[in-house]
Amino acid sequence: MRIVKTAGERKNEILDAADELFGQKGFEGTSTNDILEKVGIARGTLYHHFKSKEEIMDALIERYGARLLSAARDAASDKSVPVVERIIRAVMALNLSGGSREEIMEHIHKPQNALMHRKIQTVVLNGVPPILTDIIREGMEQGLFNTPFPYECMEMVVIYANAVFDDDLVPLTDEERLTRMQAFVFNAERLLGAESGSLMSVMRMFGSGNRDGHE
Repeated sequence: MRIVKTAGERKNEILDAADELFGQKGFEGTSTNDILEKVGIARGTLYHHFKSKEEIMDALIERYGARLLSAARDAASDKSVPVVERIIRAVMALNLSGGSREEIMEHIHKPQNALMHRKIQTVVLNGVPPILTDIIREGMEQGLFNTPFPYECMEMVVIYANAVFDDDLVPLTDEERLTRMQAFVFNAERLLGAESGSLMSVMRMFGSGNRDGHE
């Protein structure tokens, strides 16, 4: 008996196959024929759902991006947690360490998937500042922060963090990473008009403690 699948099921099947193939062979090294063979469908069925391999890539990026932003929103929305800790948790949710999320990041950081990596960065740069801005405004109401530019501050923070703490873009030794993290937190406090040392708990999240008097 022939199994009839819904459009959503078939679409996800194609995406799952493409995801696996991109991980093995890279985007450029994977052909539409590879995807057809993996899923076991006709070319017309593939093109009914996706007009090109680029469209498949974009759909995968959308799926990854939705997971990233959902994790950040979940962390940001837990009002039982203090504001500063929620900021840290939201940022750490984007770090993708542990479980299936670590596999996603490994996949994205493969050299053959540079295009996927760049597109994910675009999703993060567009999607994360609004999430963090909401927390900053809450902190302003509580007197923790004082800035006329909450969104722009978060945009600067996300752009810097995304560039400097991405091992693919800026290879760092442990010592260099620690120094940049200290500088990052030190200057983030000033961007936000926060009390000096109030964000240094970030350092403990990275297992580094306080050092060198940046308080």
